[in-house]
Amino acid sequence: QVQLVESGGGLVQAGGSLRLSCAASGRTFSSYFMGWFRQAPGKERTFVAGINWGGGSTYYADSVKGRFTISRDNAKNTVYLQMNSLKPEDTAVYYCAAGNYFRGWGTGGMDYWGKGTLVTVSS
Repeated sequence: QVQLVESGGGLVQAGGSLRLSCAASGRTFSSYFMGWFRQAPGKERTFVAGINWGGGSTYYADSVKGRFTISRDNAKNTVYLQMNSLKPEDTAVYYCAAGNYFRGWGTGGMDYWGKGTLVTVSS
């Protein structure tokens, strides 16, 4: 079992940057696939970025490639999402998620979820 707590959300102007953090409890953090998802008002939750156990492989939704970077620090049980060149369409609640083993980057492939942090990008 792992508990996830996101932080770092807030209000930013278009073109700005934010860094989200997700702190995980438990001693086996390094064994989990980790992902960031987002949900805009009235829309489904969608994949944003993912990273494998050791951090050597990363994956991104097309909409954020080149702007967002996911990373993890297994010594600190933390995964990050650096978001640059933010756009109003990036406005959403961002969720951190962990998977016991890789089953794809859909929401059904993740086993644990945080409560989310709100990111608002103004135009």
